[in-house]
Amino acid sequence: MYDVLIIGAGVSGSLLAHTLSKLDFSVCLLDKESDVACGASSANSAIIHSGHDPKEGSLKAHYNLLGNRMYKDLCDELQTAYRQVGAFVVTTSKEEEGRLEELIANCIRREIPYEVLDGDELRRREKNLSDNVTKGISLPTTGIVTPWEVCIAAVEEFLLNGGEVLLDHEVTAIEKKDGRFLVHCHDEVLETKILVDAAGVYADKIAGMLGVQRYSITPRKGEYYILDHTKEKLVDTIIYPVPSDKGKGVLAVPTIHENILLGPDSEFVPDKDSVATDEGLDYVRREIAKTVKNIPMGNIIHTFAGLRPTPDTHDFVIGEDEEVENFIHVGGIESPGLTASPAIAEDVKKIIVEKLHPSEKKEYIRRRKPVIMREMSEEEKAELVKKDPDFGKLICRCEKITLGEIKDVIHRPCGAKDVRGVKRRCRPGMGRCQGGFCEVEVLKILSRELNVPMEEISLHGKGTRILVEEAKEELL
Repeated sequence: MYDVLIIGAGVSGSLLAHTLSKLDFSVCLLDKESDVACGASSANSAIIHSGHDPKEGSLKAHYNLLGNRMYKDLCDELQTAYRQVGAFVVTTSKEEEGRLEELIANCIRREIPYEVLDGDELRRREKNLSDNVTKGISLPTTGIVTPWEVCIAAVEEFLLNGGEVLLDHEVTAIEKKDGRFLVHCHDEVLETKILVDAAGVYADKIAGMLGVQRYSITPRKGEYYILDHTKEKLVDTIIYPVPSDKGKGVLAVPTIHENILLGPDSEFVPDKDSVATDEGLDYVRREIAKTVKNIPMGNIIHTFAGLRPTPDTHDFVIGEDEEVENFIHVGGIESPGLTASPAIAEDVKKIIVEKLHPSEKKEYIRRRKPVIMREMSEEEKAELVKKDPDFGKLICRCEKITLGEIKDVIHRPCGAKDVRGVKRRCRPGMGRCQGGFCEVEVLKILSRELNVPMEEISLHGKGTRILVEEAKEELL
């Protein structure tokens, strides 16, 4: 029996697991997917928001502010990338300027650094801002991360310190019996003293298995374009329009890896697994043109969609259930959930500590940072290749990823087990050709390193049969 079982290995569940791994008790992190960070945590704007937007007095506002102030230290601890690029919230009409005043009032009330700028000054700082932009505020404490990198790093360290991760475990039923929870996953039953529901768009369904109807979640789909990285970036700073009831609007966002995200739209959908891209991209194209000009739409290399778990409470649902003792909600974690997640994890940890009174671990193991050759000097690369020639064998031409780097992410704790897993951990297939040259090679490497037939390796995004046939043709 576990002391704590967390359902959902997105950023909320992963950071909670990581925080709990510093204490001396048994914790299990469970997810229905084959990898961590496969839901909203894998498809969002990747922004660490300043806290200027959420409604005053909401949990969103509270945790956004706390999380923003924690993120740099968190990323330093996990050895993951974080950049404080700042943001501009811009207006294109007098009506929008009235809403901007509300955001300025939030900044003053919440002690968020800001600066008011006119249209000319904004365009001086960002030359590709639209001529229609009339005014804006600068929010320098806004940052960016790669969300799944944060999740994977947190889970690696969780595993190194005695945590257990169960993937491909879909919860089918939950019972509470004799003061413990029995969590059914097809033909397996897991027991735990404390159960945490961090199941994203399925959090209401999980709660419903215990008869809890505290809130319901409707998925809200957001679609994005990704622009290829170029010598001169479209923007260096995140560009927000003035937010509306639908959310923060369509943004232009520089990424850690020098791409640009354009999006998202906002559409409620009935299907909790619907991530197809459709007419929402036309909306993104129209809306982004209101704030940003000279967009090189010919440089689009990928489109994607993500689902935000939007609750009918219009706020996060955090804390122990009022009726079911030891059942803890971490639900409705839509934007600014990525930013809020480390602060949420700390508060949920306090609830659990008060119940179980664990001691802190005397020794804690830190993860080894993955080998990232693009961050090395030429001398460091030469020394590494001398030790292991696989780091000199290029597999992904677009992102300059080597065989050694791919093997490293396969054999790490929480290592990659499929093509998508390799792609997210070290980026082969993320570049201009989107895997046209390297995806077959990655499949063959996985098969060889895991000693698994190619037909049994999941690809997530491309027909298995077609890619396996391509790989076998090359091997003949």
